[in-house]
Amino acid sequence: MKYRKMGSLDWEVSALGFGCMRLPSRRFNRLRADAKESIRIIRRGIDLGINYIDTAWPYHFGESERIVGQALQDGYRERVHLVTKLPMFAVRRTEDFDRFLNAQMAKLQTDHLDAYLLHSMNRGQFEKVKRLGLMEKMEEAREQGRIRHMGFSFHDTLPVFTEIVDHYDWDLAQIQYNYMDTAIQATTDGLSYAHSKGIAVVVMEPLKGGRLADPPEEALEIMRSATHERSPVDWALQFLWNRPEVAVVLSGMGSQQMVDENCASADRSGIGSLSAQDEQVISRLAEVYRKRLLVPCTACRYCLPCPAGVNIPQNFAILNNVSMEDSRLQRWMARRGYKRLSGSKEELDKERANGNASLCVQCRQCVEKCPQEIDIPTELTKVHAILGRGAKIADHYEQR
Repeated sequence: MKYRKMGSLDWEVSALGFGCMRLPSRRFNRLRADAKESIRIIRRGIDLGINYIDTAWPYHFGESERIVGQALQDGYRERVHLVTKLPMFAVRRTEDFDRFLNAQMAKLQTDHLDAYLLHSMNRGQFEKVKRLGLMEKMEEAREQGRIRHMGFSFHDTLPVFTEIVDHYDWDLAQIQYNYMDTAIQATTDGLSYAHSKGIAVVVMEPLKGGRLADPPEEALEIMRSATHERSPVDWALQFLWNRPEVAVVLSGMGSQQMVDENCASADRSGIGSLSAQDEQVISRLAEVYRKRLLVPCTACRYCLPCPAGVNIPQNFAILNNVSMEDSRLQRWMARRGYKRLSGSKEELDKERANGNASLCVQCRQCVEKCPQEIDIPTELTKVHAILGRGAKIADHYEQR
């Protein structure tokens, strides 16, 4: 494992961090985490050198923090920097800060957090932070020793990002960044700006919700023509580790194979390690993806559970897969995934969120939860028109 400077903090942080939002699922309930297997692979990652563990209140419907707490027993807690986040979407009063922090520390079975982040900050949440005096609560918790460092995770635009960065002397900032997302949300300019202020930048969504791990044939051809042989995942990760502004890259790993491969990738990483030809390959890959992606969903699942039982990320994933496949057979197989989802209330299993887009009731509860600010009900209408009624993609989207 390679280690990197954590901003202005006195940490040597592993290049790869363990993001606990996509832990292994239970066999018969894909929305719930398999605790035993999750604990095993988290410990495997730590044994391979990972020393940064990231989780949050809503991950796996509240199970992630509890599982992480169990995984860090038997001496593992002392080997890592443990980070979780205040669920800003659920904070209504100043007093909620202590209520959530105390509950999270109990689930994590720890007497302190190495860092505590304000979760999914945007313009509205930033105003809430100021209105409720949450920075003062963070400082109070730090003085008490319950948290050691303060930061925020972010989903909004560059002007909002720089405003938040300038508001406080932050220790960490967690941003969505990958070779497709250099010009949205915090952007490359925001990454550089935070780094210039001594803030440790933590990167999430390095594979854009898994999209970059499963490239279309056109992208695979570009990779095959490159001088260096790399897997799709390795290309995406090395792009990030090549940048000096990046402190740690979070990967949501759901199997031991992912842990082993990503740790091996991290061991090959280094600032400035990509050649000019490598960087050109990545630019070509990004262009291939951008031409094909219809809905910018990263499958973060913040929109779930849907009151109507719609599996929102799955619907978007199927549409994007259809739009990105070159093979007629592969497109047909991707469309079959939509037919496997429930299109009637009688077949609906709300616990497993197996509904297709036709069941959307336009309640719009999902819209305010979406970090990508997707107009989810509108996009679901398009999904059903294309996948359920046979409309052409070109009838609803510009030709990609």
